[in-house]
Amino acid sequence: MRKILGNGKKLTFYDFGATIVYASRFDQRFPYCAYVPEDYDEDSDKTYPLLVVVHGTERHMEGYRDAFADFADANGVIILSPLFPASIARPGDINSYKMLRYGELHYDAVMIDMIAEMKERYRIAGDKVMMYGFSGGGQFTQRFLYLHPEQILAASIGGPGTVTLLDFERDFWVGVRNFDDVFGKPLNVEAMRQIPVHMIIGGKDHNTWEITVKPGDRWWMEDANIAGVTRVDRIVSLKESFERNGIDVTFDVVPDVAHNDETMLPLVKRFFARIVEDLRASQG
Repeated sequence: MRKILGNGKKLTFYDFGATIVYASRFDQRFPYCAYVPEDYDEDSDKTYPLLVVVHGTERHMEGYRDAFADFADANGVIILSPLFPASIARPGDINSYKMLRYGELHYDAVMIDMIAEMKERYRIAGDKVMMYGFSGGGQFTQRFLYLHPEQILAASIGGPGTVTLLDFERDFWVGVRNFDDVFGKPLNVEAMRQIPVHMIIGGKDHNTWEITVKPGDRWWMEDANIAGVTRVDRIVSLKESFERNGIDVTFDVVPDVAHNDETMLPLVKRFFARIVEDLRASQG
């Protein structure tokens, strides 16, 4: 929350610091909140890179926003934290946002317009954004990178349970052979080669109860588990598929950590701090 009482000129008191929760103008079923650094001044010309932080299945939107507040203040970055509620696609659904699309429901379009809203409200640096997601958010971030590399300045993918390999011998979602047919847009690997990518996993992230896909499951398809048994196996397979396609990956395995990114966030923040530093250097 803003330390100075009262509204700004165009912004309200509630648009500074940890903001209130807004409904997306594109689709009001999807809310978001933000964190705006304490030094944001409507009369200044200083610009702020935007970091989108995507929740996992637990949907702790405000928790993730707050976890990056120190990073935002220290690095002059604005945080956008969206919420993709459960049961939007169908009753009981908790996973469809991770695949970006469910029938006519395009979660990626919702995300893109949220970003556009932020650019209209605040002075956002550049045309591209940074994106981090852990677990289900890591899945969203990975596939958003595939579909919209033109939107991404840098991406950090944490602990995804189900990965889409850059495998041109298998269909989506296991691979990307029919990517154009699924999304109506070709996969631009060359654009992805220009984007800094970070992957992070806990060294003890070995539970399989939530990620093993079995016949009869909604996501079942041939080779559904080809990337490996555990999340560690799968992120290694993802990393190797990137590297086979000429995409460099900064890779962190954090010892003695299971499926919880709380103690891993300093490494995520360090990765993005370098991105911000490079961006500001390139802007002179």
